Amino acid sequence: MSRIPALSLEHAPAASVPLLEGVKKSFGIVPNVFKTLAHSPAALGGYLQFSQAFGKNSLSGVERESIALATSQVNGCEYCLAAHTLFGSKAGLSADAIRSARDGDLSAYTVFAREVVSTKGRVSDESLVAARAAGLTDAKIVEVVTQVALLTLTNYLNSVASTDVDFPAVER
Repeated sequence: MSRIPALSLEHAPAASVPLLEGVKKSFGIVPNVFKTLAHSPAALGGYLQFSQAFGKNSLSGVERESIALATSQVNGCEYCLAAHTLFGSKAGLSADAIRSARDGDLSAYTVFAREVVSTKGRVSDESLVAARAAGLTDAKIVEVVTQVALLTLTNYLNSVASTDVDFPAVER
């Protein structure tokens, strides 16, 4: 049971309603994470703006979803694991690749993302050397950290709120 309720369009603050309608237009539904963010129009609007701006990065859909899965696994967010398992499969990840991404074994992106999350950003010099040796440019490293930050926000919100999972459930 959710500790912070997901708001329907009828119960959301007036400033959140057009934002939620935009989410519905994009997704076809309004996932509960956005309905929870809607309690604060500033939080919802800020998240959507940041997410949209960051959508113009150089990471592929597979890379973004792999990082999302690795981050959500380390942070223990069942909601985001369910959502990004679905999104990852739509981006082209197989079930085995999804599991590998969650374990941080799929690519240099997931290895580095797990390191960023588990060390709270205090990665070692050796981790940076390894990431660069695996082909991550400084721009890609910045984008991995940014993707981790986006996911950490929703991971933490979903954990605090106990957001009801409205995607197909996955085992943690």
